[in-house]
Amino acid sequence: MLQSKDIIAIPPGETIREQLESRGMSQKEFALRMGMSEKHISHLINGKVELTHDVALRLEAVLGLPAKFWNNLEAQYREKEARVKAELEAEKEAEIAREFPYPAMARNNWVPEARAIMQKVMNLRKFFQVARLGVLEELCLPGIAYRAVGNGKKSDYALVAWSQQARIETMNAEVSPINIERLKKNLSTIRTLTVQNPSEFSNELKRLLAECGIALVFLPHIGGSFLHGATFVSGKHIVLGLTVRGRDADRFWFSLFHELCHVLEGHIFDNEPSDYDSEGAADAFARDILIPPDAYANFVKAGDFNAIAVTTFADSIGIAPGIVVGRLQKENVIPFSWHHALKAQYQLAN
Repeated sequence: MLQSKDIIAIPPGETIREQLESRGMSQKEFALRMGMSEKHISHLINGKVELTHDVALRLEAVLGLPAKFWNNLEAQYREKEARVKAELEAEKEAEIAREFPYPAMARNNWVPEARAIMQKVMNLRKFFQVARLGVLEELCLPGIAYRAVGNGKKSDYALVAWSQQARIETMNAEVSPINIERLKKNLSTIRTLTVQNPSEFSNELKRLLAECGIALVFLPHIGGSFLHGATFVSGKHIVLGLTVRGRDADRFWFSLFHELCHVLEGHIFDNEPSDYDSEGAADAFARDILIPPDAYANFVKAGDFNAIAVTTFADSIGIAPGIVVGRLQKENVIPFSWHHALKAQYQLAN
């Protein structure tokens, strides 16, 4: 017997069981009279095998109830069984749909506005291009390397939605074949773009990455999540999605080089999501490529952190002063209230 919230599917075998009990007939004797094995009769009674037309004719002979009666019971059971399974699946999908940041996705026009949960389910199926939402656990997370300042179930669902939108927006991107050596050569040029405004560096950054087989996309931040960026392989190219959480330029560049490390180190080609070690390695790579360790150590040792000193140091190593400020603040060298004027704020669009 199968049961959902609104439907109960009772197999014809229950009626067979009742008939045997009323006649005082054992399953062993019944199997002998039916000319079938006891195992098959047990499966038949428990609804594990189909009641065929042949079996219906045998039941007519043994129990005296017409074959049409048994065929109708079987048809009704199979229909209700399908409805129960569909309803249970729908309930499961509704639970999954509730985990996604659907309002934020709708505000960004990734999915249509919807209030009814099953309409959200249908819209999410189309968005993810899946027949059932339950397959997302196996489809979406493996191979994704991402930068986040927190983790957990909510962040994971936001990541799945965010990465799918990145995949959609870069589906027809014109990029060269994946070329890791070219990426290594382009790193220094990419670093020089930190001193420019988004309107100046956006197209150039996309071009430099496209030469390496990387499709860059800027996506809005999803409130309540911890995402800064994500990188993964999609088809024959790599997708690198970035957001500006808090709009700080220093976070943008740190996230970019963090994600590029995942590409360079091959983390995105693994079958598992990025782990603590790979995230730590990517953080160190981004930190040190933006501000050379020796130069930074000497600057901090000098102990002069006024705006002129910070700007002069940033100019000497060829990066935006806001990146230096962000590093100093993060490491508690200076208070977070210092030098806001040196920290650029980005609004990025594709």
